[in-house]
Amino acid sequence: MNELPHEIKLTYIIAIIVMLLFVGFIIVVVFIYNKKQLIQQQEDQIKESEFKNQLLEKELERQKAIQLERERISQDMHDDLGAGISAIKLQAEFLKYKMPKESYSEDLDAIITTSEDMNLAMREILWSLNSQNDTIGNFIEYTSLYVKRFLDKTNIHSQFDSKILDKETELSVKARRNLFLVIKEAVHNVYKHSQAYNLSILFEQTDTAFKITVMDDGIGLSDTMQKGNGITNMTLRMEGINGTFQIIPLQKGVSLLFEYPL
Repeated sequence: MNELPHEIKLTYIIAIIVMLLFVGFIIVVVFIYNKKQLIQQQEDQIKESEFKNQLLEKELERQKAIQLERERISQDMHDDLGAGISAIKLQAEFLKYKMPKESYSEDLDAIITTSEDMNLAMREILWSLNSQNDTIGNFIEYTSLYVKRFLDKTNIHSQFDSKILDKETELSVKARRNLFLVIKEAVHNVYKHSQAYNLSILFEQTDTAFKITVMDDGIGLSDTMQKGNGITNMTLRMEGINGTFQIIPLQKGVSLLFEYPL
């Protein structure tokens, strides 16, 4: 077989080299393009991350401002309203001592009782405003103390139990306030209507919810009571924090279950 002329061989070699160079050039161009695309993506991610960080910083600043405002309002209420209510109570007690007439005494007793109720309500508001109380642990401590003090004046024995995974779990101001008010309403209903001798409250935390069970050994809830304002208010307060409220009849007494999603 005759060999190809030298010029043709050289032409083929040059053509192959040119093709290889062209392919190499294409590969380099593609590599550089992909590299630029990767760098651009990284720059976009950095910009997006910086933007998110700016938003987060602004949100943290907003939350801090809200917290400072809550603390300022709390302090102002404590200093001004608290002192004023205490002064009214002292003045009423002094007048009652100076004017022992029965008619005046009844009026002054009403003023004293009202000032005590106002002082208690103000303390509840101050507690709900204080950002240091935004945890499940502080909520349980305050609520238990309130129930104990309230029932100390009655013949009802109180018992408390808790199964909490993390006492530092945060509760929002609205959640704390509504949960406290539904327990307060439940305990007052037990005192007024149940004829119970024992009341127990169980605080329980799961991975997804904070549950509170208020149980008594009284006469239970009548149909009229189940349709009353107290039950309606508790239902609405739990719905206001995306929670649920259940009435669980017992053989003796009743169990109220409040569940707040975490």
